[in-house]
Amino acid sequence: MNTLDGDSNVLVVGASGGIGAALVEQLLDGSSARRVWAATRTPESPRLKALVETYGERCAPVAVDILDETSIAALARTISDDSPRLHLLINAFGLLHDEDRGIWPEKRLEDITSDAMLANYRVNALAPALIGRYCLGLLNHTDRAVFASLSARVGSITDNRLGGWYGYRISKAAQNMFTRDMAIECRRRARRVICLALHPGTTDTGLSEPFQRRVPEGKLFGTEFAAGKLLERIDAASLEDSGGFFAWDGAPIPW
Repeated sequence: MNTLDGDSNVLVVGASGGIGAALVEQLLDGSSARRVWAATRTPESPRLKALVETYGERCAPVAVDILDETSIAALARTISDDSPRLHLLINAFGLLHDEDRGIWPEKRLEDITSDAMLANYRVNALAPALIGRYCLGLLNHTDRAVFASLSARVGSITDNRLGGWYGYRISKAAQNMFTRDMAIECRRRARRVICLALHPGTTDTGLSEPFQRRVPEGKLFGTEFAAGKLLERIDAASLEDSGGFFAWDGAPIPW
């Protein structure tokens, strides 16, 4: 990435997911960033251990529970103790289904449950908001900085033509509103921060796996491809793009 130099610090939250792990790998390999923080519930995963062996202190796995506000606050303190500045923060996590908890995309109103709706909201909307709340101070400095969250095209109200998937659609729309809201506030108090909502396309991960048979040929992306395209979008973003919703190919998505 051309916008990250040897003094840059990066945080990827959700670093054990398919796209998150690919982002960490490409940021380490394709940039000269000083440190890439890989935040996840499983910082001791073999994949992250291998990256530490390869890249040393440039790769910094760190534990976080995105459902626990105190854990998010502790994450921000850990980073701040190492460096007062972050140059890129990517929220690379999401919830669509969890069979163990009985969470599945709703087809009808009768499928809605309060537990599933709240679970979607906590992961897809509240967690990015709390991460923004605790990490804005690290992003607010004299250099360019980006706060990016992986959204989804199905969170677009204008683009909704099929209905259903209430919990996921509603929580992603809420996440989009947060990104827009944060961008407006940053124009007043953190003017070098660019806030982005990014749609990675349908990617071959556990989130999309049950639904891949419906994906047209050539439209199911590998995690490495998706991560690379997302980093291209982030690298090219300007302050004028802040508060926008963009697809992996750079095309704006209507709200």
